[in-house]
Amino acid sequence: MASSAPPQWPPEVTDEQREALTLLATTYALSHGLVYLPPTDGAQPPAPTAVIHAPLALFPSPFPRRQFELARSLQSHYNGMYARIAMAEDFLDAVMGAEVGVGRVDEFTGQLWKIWKRLRSEGITQLRHLGLFRSDYLLHTPEEGGAPQLKQVEFNTISSSFGALSQNVAQLHRHLLAKTEYYNSSPVLKLENMPPNDTIAGLAEGLAAAHKEYGSPSAWILFVVQNGERNVFDQRWLEYELLEKHSIRVVRQTFEQLAVSAQVVPTSRILRLKLPGQLPRGAESVEISTVYFRAGYTPNDYPTPAHYETRYLLESTVATKCPSVQLQLAGGKKVQQVLTQHIHYERFVCPPARAASGHPVCQSWMGMWGLDENGDQGVQKARQQAQNLVLKPQREGGGNNVYKGDIPAFLDTLPREEREAWIAMELIRTPEGLGNYLVRAGGGTEGAVKTEVVSELGIFGWALFGGSDRAILEKEVGWLLRTKGKDSNEGGIAAGFSVLDSVVLYD
Repeated sequence: MASSAPPQWPPEVTDEQREALTLLATTYALSHGLVYLPPTDGAQPPAPTAVIHAPLALFPSPFPRRQFELARSLQSHYNGMYARIAMAEDFLDAVMGAEVGVGRVDEFTGQLWKIWKRLRSEGITQLRHLGLFRSDYLLHTPEEGGAPQLKQVEFNTISSSFGALSQNVAQLHRHLLAKTEYYNSSPVLKLENMPPNDTIAGLAEGLAAAHKEYGSPSAWILFVVQNGERNVFDQRWLEYELLEKHSIRVVRQTFEQLAVSAQVVPTSRILRLKLPGQLPRGAESVEISTVYFRAGYTPNDYPTPAHYETRYLLESTVATKCPSVQLQLAGGKKVQQVLTQHIHYERFVCPPARAASGHPVCQSWMGMWGLDENGDQGVQKARQQAQNLVLKPQREGGGNNVYKGDIPAFLDTLPREEREAWIAMELIRTPEGLGNYLVRAGGGTEGAVKTEVVSELGIFGWALFGGSDRAILEKEVGWLLRTKGKDSNEGGIAAGFSVLDSVVLYD
């Protein structure tokens, strides 16, 4: 059954009601850890002295129930698919390698692949891999009309952020409903249309599963973090959950700190961190069961060769990596594009129960191709269709894509040898006419700005896989909604383009 038209949004409220909702929302956010560290001119202080609430939507945004449930059902397919890709050495070498793949022309990808090649040449393999994933989607309006379709934007295999804060913003919207009933402004705003979101417990469960599989209860989990991280509380919620619900301790270290503290036991390849004076019971060092990367996804995290060497050291140990370097490579944009070629897709989807074009995973993809396709044809095709395209590079973190009218000039300056590092993807045509009030820190009770918006749904999952049997344990564990102004192309919250949101479902 097709979804009906979305409700008029946002609902009508008076200025007084809007200001009251804004006050309730911002104070709830500050009281419940829906917060960032504030921006600074220099480095963040060693201990936080202030916080600001995360950017948020005042109302939950409408999302068709059928498409929401479809997105959640697809996650198990994607979890298994990317686990299989990470274990397919020949495929990753061909697509992402520095000898015949994207790593030849994208230096960052090449550096990561060379770490993986070095490990293999030394006979070092990963016993287990852990992925904490997020698959991102937009609603797409078909040219021929009809109900919106669910289309994937990208699949994230490293540092899939905002799981904790997405749970908190869903709770915020449920609180506003309980407190005010949103002033009876819309019949859609009912508790049964606002699904619970337990992402904190779900993501922590994946980390705990890897820790348990490692087999040393006294070991700790290492969070590898960035210097000056403002989104620290999204990470801290997972740390608290691991300690309080699973009795697993966490230590946070940057690459710079790990260059000093990390040690590998030669015979066993056990990873230990030397932290004198910082551990309970006078211990000098601690064993690490799992390495969770919340850094390492951008070249900026590796300003010197020593940083890549630290990544190699971590990868060379028996600790489970989240993700391993090959699982990080599997999340590349080029892999996403190559998978649309059915010969590859059919290799990794399981079970291959129907023709690839009819599988719901395949149906979630937009058209894609490489700019290096068939000589100059990939570029010529991108020029001809520029107004309906986005160009994506092998980069994470937001701000790197090239859209529509900017594409021809960009292609004029793109060296031929770098084309392989870029893919062209058909633009997703999002539904028109939906709005919301976006609330950023510092605006006061009058700071809720009404604007037309587009919302991007992310579904979280985890997969623990590998070993001699190549078994895959996986689970879908929650969701995220990011909402941005209609005139904003990029969707990264930490980059300042989006706000955190939650869904209100409609039929």
